[in-house]
Amino acid sequence: MKRFAPATGRNREPIREVLAKHLPEAGLVLEIACGTGEHAAYFAAAFPHLEWQPTDVDADALSSATAWYGEAGLANLRVPMRLDVVDAAWPVPSAAAVVCINMIHIVPWDVTLAMFAGAARTLPVGGLLYTYGPYRFEGSTAPSNEDFDRSLRDRDDRWGVRDVRDLSAITEFKLEETIAMPANNHSLIFRRAH
Repeated sequence: MKRFAPATGRNREPIREVLAKHLPEAGLVLEIACGTGEHAAYFAAAFPHLEWQPTDVDADALSSATAWYGEAGLANLRVPMRLDVVDAAWPVPSAAAVVCINMIHIVPWDVTLAMFAGAARTLPVGGLLYTYGPYRFEGSTAPSNEDFDRSLRDRDDRWGVRDVRDLSAITEFKLEETIAMPANNHSLIFRRAH
């Protein structure tokens, strides 16, 4: 069943503008945690020179993403597939870029580390890992993000708004750029370091 996420309608164009400056000229973009599938359909249409592979671990998300895939009818949009970032082998062995939108704050820290490790196995040296969402900077974030962080931790104490300093300490990647986005979110541009 096709689902809609209100935030996607608000954030997809600002994200597209950032991606347009950082995505490679050709190749496969692996989207981690594609959720409803709306972003995949929108970005595949916006970047016809790239193949777009949406993935998710959740069966309902995959069902929605498959509905968006069918409606989009785009040659460069691949059929959504199941991918659990904690698996030692991913079903997509290599990609030119990895995109992960609004996942890091709603998974335990070890799952975030697994996503980075999997992206490092999948990307070439210098390959783009793009993440988007709310973040802390040296322990601080916007008041609205503080409220959001409390609500996340009330649902699962392993979740929460992550600090960019912790993400930038992951040695397989170099944080190249931090870009402020609407609604107190940020785009983080990582490159595989080695």
